[in-house]
Parts: sequence; C-alpha cells; structure tokens
Amino acid sequence: MVLESEDRRKLLGVARDSIAFGLHAGKPLTVDPSRYGQQLAQPGATFVTLKRHDVLRGCIGTLDGVRPIVADVARHAYGAAFKDPRFPAVAPGEVDELQIHISLLSKAMPLAFASEQELLSQLSAGIDGLILQSGSRRATFLPSVWEQLSDPGQFLGHLKQKAGLDPTQPAQDLKVWRYTAESVVG
Repeated sequence: MVLESEDRRKLLGVARDSIAFGLHAGKPLTVDPSRYGQQLAQPGATFVTLKRHDVLRGCIGTLDGVRPIVADVARHAYGAAFKDPRFPAVAPGEVDELQIHISLLSKAMPLAFASEQELLSQLSAGIDGLILQSGSRRATFLPSVWEQLSDPGQFLGHLKQKAGLDPTQPAQDLKVWRYTAESVVG
C-alpha cells in the first residue's frame, strides 16, 4: 500500500489526537473510519512508535489487520503513550515533544529454509520486518530495527532473545515470516 500525503497527514493527526484524548479520558480516541476515506477504512496491521528527543518512548502494534487502519492507529498511538509496560505513561508536558512513527505492515509471508545461513541469506536489511515463533513464544522486529542492528545475524539473534529464546537456538526449530512496512513519520 502506498499512502497519499493527505492520508499520511490524517493518520499522524489521529495519532496525536488519540494521545491528547488519552491524557484526559484514559482511553483511545474513537474514530469513524468512514470519515477518513476508503484506503484508511480498510483493515490493516499497524505499529505506532513514539520517540522523545530521539529516544524510544513507547511502541505498540499488531501483526494482523483486524480493524480499519485509522482505528488501529488511534488504538496503538494511545497504547504506545500509556500502555507500553517498558515505560511510564506519557506526561502532559511530553506530548508536544513526541515524534510519531507509524508503520503500516504488509501481509506476512512465511519463509522456507533448511539452515540458519539459508534464512539469513533471504533477509533484506532495512526492508524486511521479521516475525519468529517457537512454540508459544513469538516476537517481531520492524524494518526500522535494522538501523540499530544492521548485521542479519545480530538482527536474528536479538529477535530470538526478544522472544525469550536462546540466541544460539537453531533456526530450523523456528517458524519465520517476513513483511515490509510503509512508514509515516511526523
């Protein structure tokens, strides 16, 4: 999906409005998807990442497109600001300093591989987001994580750790999916 600049502006506005609404109401902004155009009303998976002074301040999202994109962004902007368990809730004085990064995820496609080396050779640094699963443990890294972990081996190893797995666990024991993401930053 490629968003028009007007749709990008709308999504950033909804994210900011949902955070501001959450400060006072304690819940995400409710949006009527039909008011935002066909593209933003269709189901889609999104993540909203918040940074303050270029430091991560919250990140919440979903891997499956179960609600309209605009509603998903409203929900996840609120969640990133107030429900990410790694951070305290955003305070009123921080709101104007937040940089919002919205990721619209493509459909995840399974990867077939016989070895970790074969898996690593299939990855496109800076482009691919990855989901990995082992039993009930599951984790993802958005494509933007390549900015910090540019080596595919490190990327995969850290993703295994994020899932609570031993980074030396053989990749053959994992299920792995690849996706891309369109970024909207403001």
